[in-house]
Amino acid sequence: MMAHDIAFRTGLAALLGVVAAAGNLLGGYFVVRKDWPRRFLEYFLALGAGYMLAVAFVDVIPESVRLSGESALLFVLIGFILVHLFEHTIAPHFHFGEETHHEEFSGIHAGKTVLLGMAIHTFFDGVAIAAGFLISTWLGVVLFVAVFLHKLPEGFTIASVALASGRGKRNAILGAGLLGAATLFGVLLTSALQGQLKYALPLSGGVTVYVAATDLLPEVNREPNWRMALLVFVGVAGLLIMQHIFHV
Repeated sequence: MMAHDIAFRTGLAALLGVVAAAGNLLGGYFVVRKDWPRRFLEYFLALGAGYMLAVAFVDVIPESVRLSGESALLFVLIGFILVHLFEHTIAPHFHFGEETHHEEFSGIHAGKTVLLGMAIHTFFDGVAIAAGFLISTWLGVVLFVAVFLHKLPEGFTIASVALASGRGKRNAILGAGLLGAATLFGVLLTSALQGQLKYALPLSGGVTVYVAATDLLPEVNREPNWRMALLVFVGVAGLLIMQHIFHV
């Protein structure tokens, strides 16, 4: 790969990392303003769940195996388990969506643990974007879309938790901004450590599967209607159609 090509992809990854981080801030802003239909959040969750599963199984995991053989599957599993461990030890009350159980977040400490758990999660969002672009522009773009689809729900969630823990609107926006900063850090660190790509890509694949299957889909299943189920399917079909159009 030519040096200028690597530089271009790295720069594009950084730029889209900034866009993804802005998605966190926008999600937090929606909570503070409270003047938008919450149904939009559910649509993002459903569409994102289907799209992320398709990206992981159709693009990321096969590319990881091609890059470093069957050993890549071990790192997919590690990525999956790592996020599970962080979410269920550091932030056991975490779930996507608006937090209405104020009693679970009556102390500031509870809100901070959720912030830490989600920051680790969003760090891997950045890892995924940068690792994808180091492989190809196509993989970088589809991973960016996968990340962006759940950026609004991430920002919405952490801002909602901040308000539930009594930390106020300013801290709600600050929390969403910190998630965005963690994403940018993941992009920059992965771009700087390009030699570790064979680990970064499958790890991000495991994280993607976890987020889609255990964070997003359970929230989608809280709303048992045909529109939500259809949007999950649309998310999967969207990636497959894009692949067919661009002959990837």
